[in-house]
Amino acid sequence: MRNFLVKTIANAGALAVAVWALDKITLTGDNTAKKTGTLIAVALIFGLVNWLVKPVVKVLTFPLFILTLGLITLVVNALMLLLTSWVCGKLDLSFHVEGFWTAVLGGLIVSVVSWALHVVLPDED
Repeated sequence: MRNFLVKTIANAGALAVAVWALDKITLTGDNTAKKTGTLIAVALIFGLVNWLVKPVVKVLTFPLFILTLGLITLVVNALMLLLTSWVCGKLDLSFHVEGFWTAVLGGLIVSVVSWALHVVLPDED
């Protein structure tokens, strides 16, 4: 359970950095508490998308991983961020990613910040 909370907090922090750094990734809310709650919900959805969908996409695109020496990971991360944005739209959460290239840059930011936070935060299985 603790590992799940650490990963969710790391994802929320990484998504917050992406929202802060890129104008075309938006998170709206009336106040800071509402934005924080929305960010936690988005982090949960993002974690769920990465847990359910990403392994399937990676298996289906395995030849492209070999061909591009892993650079297709940027595209896969962008697609996961766009899928998260779509799901949030369906659930009426105020998180939106506008465009594929914004998603690529946002996915890169989320990956780097999430990795850095996982290094700093305690991780116990």
